[in-house]
Amino acid sequence: MADTASPEALVRLMTWLSPAFPVGAFSYSGGLEQAVADGDVCNADALRDWLASLLAHGPLWNDAVLFAEAHRSVEDAAGLADVATLAEALSGSAERHRETMLQGEAFLAAATSWPHPVLDMLGDAAAYPIAVGAVSGGHGIAAETALAAYLHAVVSNLVSVAIRCGVIGQRDGVATLAGLEARILALAAAASRSTLDDLGSAAIRADIASLKHETLATRLFRS
Repeated sequence: MADTASPEALVRLMTWLSPAFPVGAFSYSGGLEQAVADGDVCNADALRDWLASLLAHGPLWNDAVLFAEAHRSVEDAAGLADVATLAEALSGSAERHRETMLQGEAFLAAATSWPHPVLDMLGDAAAYPIAVGAVSGGHGIAAETALAAYLHAVVSNLVSVAIRCGVIGQRDGVATLAGLEARILALAAAASRSTLDDLGSAAIRADIASLKHETLATRLFRS
C-alpha cells in the first residue's frame, strides 16, 4: 500500500472495525441472505464472485467513494453535510437505508470515546461509510489505510453471513478472504483517489436481492 499506519492508527482501526465494536454489523447481510435463498450464492466460488462484484461495481464501490469524500471533508462542515445527505439518498432499499444509517449512528455513539470536533459536525447519525471515513480522517488516519480496513471488515462480515447461512465453512471463509485480499487493496487505493464523479453501480442482482429480502419469509438477518 502507498501509505503506512502508525501503531496508534492501527490499533484504533482494529478497535473501530472489530466485530466487538457495537455497530450491530452481525445483524445485516446486505441482501446476501436473499441471494442464498435464491440459489445465486451456493458455494465458495459463487460467494467469491458475488463479493468481487460488489467490490468492483456494486454498493461497496460507492461506499468506498463516499468514505473517501467524507475523509477529505473533515474541515469542511458544509461539504461533509452534503456528502452525508448524498450517501443516505443513495440507499437503494428500505433495508439498505436502515442498515447503513443504524450502523453509522451506532458507530458515532461508540466513537465518542475518542473525542473529536468531527463528531459534532456529523451529529447523531450518518451513513456508515460517512461516519467511519470522517472519523478516520479527523484522527489523521490515511484514507487508503482506513479504506482497506473498512472494506476488509465489511467483506469479513459478509463471509460470516455465508457461514451462518450454511453456504461455506470457516476454512472456505478464510480462503475467500485471502482470495479477495488483492481486490480489497486495489479498491482501497483507487477509491482513495476518487471523486464523487466516480460514483456508479451496476450490481443489479445484488440490488434486487436487497429489495426482495424485505419480504423473505424466514430470515436470520435484518437486510
